[in-house]
Amino acid sequence: MKQQLELYIHIPFCIKKCAYCDFLSATSVPEERAQYVNRLIREIDSYRELAAQYEISTIFIGGGTPSILTAEQTEDIFNALSDVFIIGNNAEITTEVNPGTLTAEKLECYRKVGINRLSIGLQSVNDEELIYLGRIHTYDTFLETYREARTAGFDNINIDLISAIPGQTLASWQKTLETILQLNPPPEHISAYSLIIEEGTLFYQLYQQPTAENRLLLPDEDEERLIYGETKLRLNAAGYEQYEISNYASPGYECRHNLGYWERKEYLGLGLGASSFMNNQRYNNTADMAAYLTDAELTRNRQELSHQECVEEFMFLGLRKMQGISKDDFCRQFDCTIETVYGDVIKELKQEQLITGQDEYLKLTERGIDVSNYVFTKLLL
Repeated sequence: MKQQLELYIHIPFCIKKCAYCDFLSATSVPEERAQYVNRLIREIDSYRELAAQYEISTIFIGGGTPSILTAEQTEDIFNALSDVFIIGNNAEITTEVNPGTLTAEKLECYRKVGINRLSIGLQSVNDEELIYLGRIHTYDTFLETYREARTAGFDNINIDLISAIPGQTLASWQKTLETILQLNPPPEHISAYSLIIEEGTLFYQLYQQPTAENRLLLPDEDEERLIYGETKLRLNAAGYEQYEISNYASPGYECRHNLGYWERKEYLGLGLGASSFMNNQRYNNTADMAAYLTDAELTRNRQELSHQECVEEFMFLGLRKMQGISKDDFCRQFDCTIETVYGDVIKELKQEQLITGQDEYLKLTERGIDVSNYVFTKLLL
């Protein structure tokens, strides 16, 4: 039986850069996108020897805006993938799509090449909030995209939402949740992320300005906590299970690809700036577009993780899951008990009521989730 491997494919193009986005993405012209797809196909082909050792369990196409590519370009990418890799019959294959960039032709292509999961970047049902975020679509545009996706036969759809938007209130967030849950049928998966002001974004520049006119009116910590609590309460009541800090799914619709990240499964990243994790080593493709397109040999940065770094990653990635981390898995991977390494820290965090668990699993408490970054820093060796 072949080893399992996840694939991530990066499409770094957008129609417009959003005000909050710090991902490796930019606007582009059709000629650059065509050149990029050709280079991506050559990169895929370069893994022919490695690919023979694995079966692909999940594929995730992210960006950027993957749905900016033409149907023909998407089909060319998947033809190359199918030619090089052994893709499992039950593979989860996701592509991110943005309202305003999707057509019936593209949806038909997605079905043809085997894509069986869509992740739609909605962010908010409030058009004013969408404008503030720098999105190119309205809620009506999203509705059209969503209905077309359902008509095309997609029965596994995630919707991305962003809370703690400047100027947002608990009431406006409740409206976003209620509106999404009234979709017929509602999405199988909801990712609800809290906005983080990242360096290098337009929001970051505005946030550095001292004037009242430019300074962002961010929800305070108490309101952000209320928003998080309301999210969990409302989605749980609607039948969604919270399986990770920011992710909710109908039973059986958890994102297998993202679970792989949190469980430190091996994955191969393809495309500009894409990251890989194999044999306890991390690789990063060059983030320089000119170099990616023109270099005959793809430039990759390699980092071999130390035993300490592997232990730390196991802890803070695994604790993102509501199930928490398995003590047995820790022992199998590191040949010692978790108490041997973290006995005093676990005792302290339990006393602070930030983690819980007596038997096989350790997990964050509700209070621990609120201060998860603090918990994670305590796990650094």
